[in-house]
Amino acid sequence: MASNKKYWKSVEELNTKSSIVDTLKQNEFVEEIPTDEFLGDKKNLEASSTTRRDFLKYVGFTTAAASLAACEGPVVKSIPYVIKPDDIIPGVAEYYATTMADGFDFANVLVKVREGRPIKIEPNKEANGTTNARVQASVLSLYDSLRLKGPKANGTEISWADADQQIVSKLNEVKEAGLPIAVLTGTCASPSTKKLVNKLNETFGNVNHVVYDAVSESAALDAFEAMYGSRALPDYNFEKAEVIVSIGADFLGDWQGGGFDASYAKSRVPKNGKMSRHIQFESNMTLTGANADKRLMIKPSQQNLALIKLYNAVVRGISTREASPLNDAILKAAAQIKAAGSKAVVVTGIQDKNAQLLTLAINNAINSEVIDVVATKNVRKGNDAEVTQLISDMNAGKIGALIINNANPVYTLPNSSEFIEGLKKVKLSVAFSMQDNETAKTVQYALATPHYLESWGDVTIKKGHYSLMQPTIKPLFNTRQFQDSLLVWTGSTSSYYEFLKESWKTDILEGKSWNQALHDGVFVTETVEEVTINEVDINAAGTELGKVKGTDFELSLYTKTGLGDGQMANNPWLQELPDPITRTSWDNYLTMSKADAESLGVINHNVANGALNGSLVEITVNGVSEVLPVLIQPGQAKGSIGLALGYGRKEGLKEEMQTGKNAYQFYKGFNTYQSDVTLKLAEGEHEFACVQLHNTLMGRGDIIKEATLEDYNHIDAKEWNKVPVVSLDHNEVEATTVDLWDSFDRSIGHHFNLSIDLNACTGCGACVIACHAENNVPVVGKDEIRKSRDMHWLRIDRYYSHEEDFAGDNEKKEAGKGVIGYKDTMAELEDPSENPSVAFQPVMCQHCNHAPCETVCPVAATSHGRQGQNQMAYNRCVGTRYCANNCPYKVRRFNWFNYPNNSEFDYNMNDDLGKMVLNPDVTVRSRGVMEKCSMCIQMTQATILKAKKEGRPVNTNEFETACSNACSTGAMVFGDVNNEEDSVTSLTKDKRAYHLLEHIGTKPNVVYHVKVRNTQEA
Repeated sequence: MASNKKYWKSVEELNTKSSIVDTLKQNEFVEEIPTDEFLGDKKNLEASSTTRRDFLKYVGFTTAAASLAACEGPVVKSIPYVIKPDDIIPGVAEYYATTMADGFDFANVLVKVREGRPIKIEPNKEANGTTNARVQASVLSLYDSLRLKGPKANGTEISWADADQQIVSKLNEVKEAGLPIAVLTGTCASPSTKKLVNKLNETFGNVNHVVYDAVSESAALDAFEAMYGSRALPDYNFEKAEVIVSIGADFLGDWQGGGFDASYAKSRVPKNGKMSRHIQFESNMTLTGANADKRLMIKPSQQNLALIKLYNAVVRGISTREASPLNDAILKAAAQIKAAGSKAVVVTGIQDKNAQLLTLAINNAINSEVIDVVATKNVRKGNDAEVTQLISDMNAGKIGALIINNANPVYTLPNSSEFIEGLKKVKLSVAFSMQDNETAKTVQYALATPHYLESWGDVTIKKGHYSLMQPTIKPLFNTRQFQDSLLVWTGSTSSYYEFLKESWKTDILEGKSWNQALHDGVFVTETVEEVTINEVDINAAGTELGKVKGTDFELSLYTKTGLGDGQMANNPWLQELPDPITRTSWDNYLTMSKADAESLGVINHNVANGALNGSLVEITVNGVSEVLPVLIQPGQAKGSIGLALGYGRKEGLKEEMQTGKNAYQFYKGFNTYQSDVTLKLAEGEHEFACVQLHNTLMGRGDIIKEATLEDYNHIDAKEWNKVPVVSLDHNEVEATTVDLWDSFDRSIGHHFNLSIDLNACTGCGACVIACHAENNVPVVGKDEIRKSRDMHWLRIDRYYSHEEDFAGDNEKKEAGKGVIGYKDTMAELEDPSENPSVAFQPVMCQHCNHAPCETVCPVAATSHGRQGQNQMAYNRCVGTRYCANNCPYKVRRFNWFNYPNNSEFDYNMNDDLGKMVLNPDVTVRSRGVMEKCSMCIQMTQATILKAKKEGRPVNTNEFETACSNACSTGAMVFGDVNNEEDSVTSLTKDKRAYHLLEHIGTKPNVVYHVKVRNTQEA
């Protein structure tokens, strides 16, 4: 039986005579849809030749408007494949082996590509590849919206055909005039490119190839050439070392091209009761010095003296008995070197040929197995003398044409003005550049080159190791490779790809497969050579080195792990990456000792919101002055100051990225040490963006646990890796045995743990950038960092000791008696010692099995997964921040703003090109949402699904997170503890294993390993 009930939406509908009811029946919307505003008025529409696309847009607009009226959410356009490419499976990543070689960083890498977009860089571990923070971040530079997008002539856009015609015509004019052509490039480790430069010489004659490195290792190259006959750098395998003595060499940073951290870490993890002993003499607090067992602060000029004394003690058996801390340390170091014999090594960062000769002589005398003088490295090839001669010849009118590739001398040369004047006297100047940088704006022709992920190429990073570079995306702009241009200018009709392939088949592959080499990314040949050592007057070298005199203040220039030589300054990931030592981002600054700061009246202080501010000083070096902020740095040698290169760029950069001051103007003679330095206090104050304002552990020995190698070997682990105790029934019991929660059976399926070895972690920050790339972490900028609103899912805490070591801190804390005494003691412990011990600790969400964040979330946005991951349902989160308040590890990040699509944050998430780097497997979070480390759940699930698809169980150690994959030292190991064969399973049971803040009972799935220091003196 039908119902006679009448239903209505409003009382007005009951009035049958109402005109409003009739209007609503005919029109769903009260106001008319503004189609004229969308497409233009009727007159304009009728007058236009409407395309099919515009017609469909017009017809379908009523529906679109209805949808927009009902929902205020963003409209995302999805464009389906009409015909799917054979080599692309939507939702499945492809990996390509290639090589990064930008003249400063060289690395064998794998490129993760989604639907034709490179989105992440990973180390090619099958080719022994490792990555640093810059290599990890290089994928973002591909999507730089300020890239040079096509060729230009005198600042005006030009076609490639016109550019070629004009340049070849001028090259012929230069040839007829009998003037030389100079090709100035960054380190060129490409065999095929060298062949093309030779081909240019055959075509135009008198071509001189000059290699220029912004940060020079020319002194080391000169010394090696003098002693061994070839202009190269030796390689070092620190895994073989029992004793490492470094005098000013930051070999865990960018010294001689870097890449030594992987082998170093292997010797630093205690095995069978042994680990290497590392002694560091330096001025700045470096990454290498921070990881040393024994660190001595000495001024740059004293490093020369230290090296001479070490040479005399080790090689000549002569040692002075003067009573000084430096002499005492040198004698002990020499004794340890002699005891270790061939298992010892000495390295130096002094940019002086004589210093490098002395170092090679010491290693030769002890027959060091650590140094490899046969399979040498090609990552630094710059020749300072040739660069200086080129600039002189340019100014004398002796150079007809200058072709620049992979270098920015207008920015990086200390005598930049002299170079610019020389350019005006050259008939033809051409710069191949990916950026519209300082040099591109100064030369006649600026030719746009592709990013390495859009390019073909080859590199010999190490002698006998040939790496291939292949494009992973079609060029985004109207660019052309340097090599293709050389082919065009020499009249060749073949492409660089064809030339490269033929060159490899002829010279390198020895009949092996090109496709296999391209797949692997590397091809290795045997390197067996007899090494002859030339006669070198080492005594004369020592005498010359001893003539270097010190001054009151000495400047030590260095490169940061973030910005390096500055060519990636427009990369916001690197700008926001905190420096591992100072924990400061978005800046360069003078580092100064506390004693020197007090004498100059320099202060650092915290303002009302907790941010760090500091004094400004005017520094004058060799007559060149600049005003810079000062950051008071524990461990800085008195009388020395440090300053990072790579900042202060202006051209081709977004305004936000134009940070700091250009330190290359102080880089006189390509020497990182400068002695003619004066300082005076300047007016004003500088605002730092510092992410960590608590410098010391303040005696909290349960956060970073330390032991000496002696204790590790001879004392029960319960003594140096104490388990915290709590009171239960008036008895003290181990905190790990007590629980307020019911435990669940976690033995079924996968259960993930992450192991972090504090001995292997060098603090390099590669994992931080990898996490950024994999998980779409936003960049917030300097102002937000100052408010402690950084969004890094993973941070690397750096702690200093107040006493000589952390054990002394703990003893001092325990000795504090009474309320007043304890308060005074803690206040003292906040202040780092003059030369502190340093420890690095990566901290991310600990994925607690008994997570305090989960219990306080009112909407169940954070919950615990069966596999041990603490999960976030972003759609449920309403931003109460209760979870952040309840987290003892302070690892949760709150989106104060909608960082994407926000004009206040002009970074990669705010332009269409930059968004191409986003990982489609991870949600881009919006304003008001809490986020944090997910233990890369998308990666673990992809691994499980891949194994399932292939009909097999997950392989041993197949699970990875972004951070564990990026970690070149092996400090981070991820895996399934329910699989007994996974490495992480045994690591969680190691006697060095402990959990962070174990006493509060959160039961984390991240496990740390006690840091062991080798403190045994000779």
